[in-house]
Amino acid sequence: MENEETVEIRKKDFTYRGKSLEELKKLDVREFAKYLKSRKRRSVLRQFHVIEDFISKARIKIIKGKPVRTHQRDLVIVPEMVGMRVDIHNGKSFVPVNIIGEMMGHTFGEFALTRSRVKHSKAGIGATKGSKFKSKK
Repeated sequence: MENEETVEIRKKDFTYRGKSLEELKKLDVREFAKYLKSRKRRSVLRQFHVIEDFISKARIKIIKGKPVRTHQRDLVIVPEMVGMRVDIHNGKSFVPVNIIGEMMGHTFGEFALTRSRVKHSKAGIGATKGSKFKSKK
Protein backbone atom coordinates (compact mmCIF):
# COMPACT_ATOMS: atom_id res chain seq x y z
CA MET A 1 0.00 0.00 0.00
CA GLU A 2 3.00 2.31 0.27
CA ASN A 3 3.47 2.47 -3.53
CA GLU A 4 -0.14 3.36 -4.12
CA GLU A 5 -0.35 6.19 -6.63
CA THR A 6 -3.11 8.73 -6.54
CA VAL A 7 -4.98 8.71 -9.79
CA GLU A 8 -6.15 12.14 -10.78
CA ILE A 9 -9.36 12.26 -12.70
CA ARG A 10 -8.94 15.25 -14.97
CA LYS A 11 -11.51 16.68 -17.30
CA LYS A 12 -10.35 16.46 -20.89
CA ASP A 13 -9.10 19.81 -22.13
CA PHE A 14 -11.18 21.35 -24.90
CA THR A 15 -9.60 21.41 -28.33
CA TYR A 16 -10.95 22.44 -31.72
CA ARG A 17 -9.24 20.79 -34.69
CA GLY A 18 -6.17 20.14 -32.53
CA LYS A 19 -5.87 23.69 -31.17
CA SER A 20 -6.57 24.72 -27.58
CA LEU A 21 -8.97 27.55 -26.79
CA GLU A 22 -6.11 29.87 -25.76
CA GLU A 23 -4.35 29.31 -29.10
CA LEU A 24 -7.59 29.95 -31.01
CA LYS A 25 -8.34 33.18 -29.12
CA LYS A 26 -5.00 34.58 -30.31
CA LEU A 27 -5.98 34.06 -33.97
CA ASP A 28 -7.63 36.68 -36.15
CA VAL A 29 -11.16 35.91 -37.39
CA ARG A 30 -9.85 35.23 -40.91
CA GLU A 31 -7.11 32.96 -39.57
CA PHE A 32 -9.69 31.01 -37.52
CA ALA A 33 -11.76 30.56 -40.69
CA LYS A 34 -9.06 28.21 -42.03
CA TYR A 35 -10.11 25.65 -39.39
CA LEU A 36 -13.82 25.73 -40.35
CA LYS A 37 -15.62 23.57 -42.86
CA SER A 38 -16.14 25.03 -46.32
CA ARG A 39 -19.67 26.51 -45.96
CA LYS A 40 -18.95 28.23 -42.64
CA ARG A 41 -15.49 29.32 -43.84
CA ARG A 42 -17.05 31.03 -46.85
CA SER A 43 -19.60 32.74 -44.60
CA VAL A 44 -16.94 33.98 -42.17
CA LEU A 45 -14.64 35.26 -44.91
CA ARG A 46 -17.49 37.19 -46.51
CA GLN A 47 -18.74 38.63 -43.21
CA PHE A 48 -15.58 38.99 -41.12
CA HIS A 49 -16.13 42.74 -40.71
CA VAL A 50 -19.69 42.10 -39.41
CA ILE A 51 -18.36 39.58 -36.89
CA GLU A 52 -15.62 41.96 -35.73
CA ASP A 53 -18.17 44.80 -35.36
CA PHE A 54 -20.44 42.52 -33.31
CA ILE A 55 -17.58 41.51 -31.00
CA SER A 56 -16.46 45.10 -30.41
CA LYS A 57 -20.03 46.29 -29.69
CA ALA A 58 -20.65 43.28 -27.44
CA ARG A 59 -17.54 44.01 -25.37
CA ILE A 60 -18.71 47.61 -24.85
CA LYS A 61 -22.14 46.41 -23.70
CA ILE A 62 -20.61 43.83 -21.35
CA ILE A 63 -18.43 46.54 -19.77
CA LYS A 64 -21.50 48.76 -19.27
CA GLY A 65 -23.41 45.82 -17.76
CA LYS A 66 -26.06 45.72 -20.47
CA PRO A 67 -27.28 42.48 -22.08
CA VAL A 68 -25.95 41.70 -25.55
CA ARG A 69 -29.02 41.32 -27.77
CA THR A 70 -28.99 40.48 -31.46
CA HIS A 71 -31.21 39.62 -34.40
CA GLN A 72 -28.23 38.35 -36.41
CA ARG A 73 -28.93 34.62 -36.47
CA ASP A 74 -26.44 33.93 -39.29
CA LEU A 75 -23.27 34.99 -37.44
CA VAL A 76 -20.74 32.19 -37.02
CA ILE A 77 -19.44 31.77 -33.47
CA VAL A 78 -15.70 32.47 -33.27
CA PRO A 79 -13.30 31.92 -30.31
CA GLU A 80 -13.49 35.55 -29.15
CA MET A 81 -17.20 35.05 -28.37
CA VAL A 82 -16.60 32.11 -26.01
CA GLY A 83 -17.71 33.03 -22.51
CA MET A 84 -20.20 35.70 -23.60
CA ARG A 85 -23.90 35.61 -22.79
CA VAL A 86 -25.91 36.65 -25.86
CA ASP A 87 -29.67 37.07 -26.19
CA ILE A 88 -30.62 35.81 -29.66
CA HIS A 89 -33.96 36.71 -31.22
CA ASN A 90 -36.08 33.75 -32.30
CA GLY A 91 -38.80 35.75 -34.05
CA LYS A 92 -40.89 36.27 -30.93
CA SER A 93 -38.55 36.85 -28.00
CA PHE A 94 -34.89 36.88 -27.06
CA VAL A 95 -33.43 33.54 -25.97
CA PRO A 96 -30.46 33.80 -23.56
CA VAL A 97 -27.49 31.68 -24.70
CA ASN A 98 -24.18 31.17 -22.89
CA ILE A 99 -21.52 30.58 -25.55
CA ILE A 100 -19.15 27.69 -24.82
CA GLY A 101 -16.26 26.21 -26.77
CA GLU A 102 -18.29 23.42 -28.35
CA MET A 103 -20.43 26.03 -30.14
CA MET A 104 -17.53 27.36 -32.25
CA GLY A 105 -18.18 27.05 -35.97
CA HIS A 106 -21.97 27.02 -35.51
CA THR A 107 -24.34 29.94 -36.11
CA PHE A 108 -26.38 31.82 -33.50
CA GLY A 109 -29.63 30.65 -35.08
CA GLU A 110 -28.88 27.03 -34.24
CA PHE A 111 -29.19 27.80 -30.52
CA ALA A 112 -32.39 29.89 -30.56
CA LEU A 113 -35.07 27.67 -32.02
CA THR A 114 -37.88 29.41 -33.91
CA ARG A 115 -40.44 26.64 -33.70
CA SER A 116 -41.65 25.35 -30.37
CA ARG A 117 -42.65 21.78 -29.68
CA VAL A 118 -46.31 21.08 -30.47
CA LYS A 119 -48.28 20.21 -27.34
CA HIS A 120 -51.46 18.43 -28.36
CA SER A 121 -54.30 18.80 -25.88
CA LYS A 122 -58.07 18.87 -26.04
CA ALA A 123 -59.68 20.62 -29.01
CA GLY A 124 -60.63 24.26 -28.67
CA ILE A 125 -64.08 25.77 -29.16
CA GLY A 126 -65.18 25.40 -32.76
CA ALA A 127 -62.44 22.91 -33.58
CA THR A 128 -64.89 20.01 -33.90
CA LYS A 129 -68.51 19.80 -35.04
CA GLY A 130 -69.69 18.89 -31.52
CA SER A 131 -68.08 21.89 -29.86
CA LYS A 132 -69.51 24.32 -32.39
CA PHE A 133 -72.67 25.06 -30.39
CA LYS A 134 -71.16 25.30 -26.89
CA SER A 135 -71.21 28.65 -25.18
CA LYS A 136 -68.02 30.61 -25.48
CA LYS A 137 -67.90 31.63 -21.81
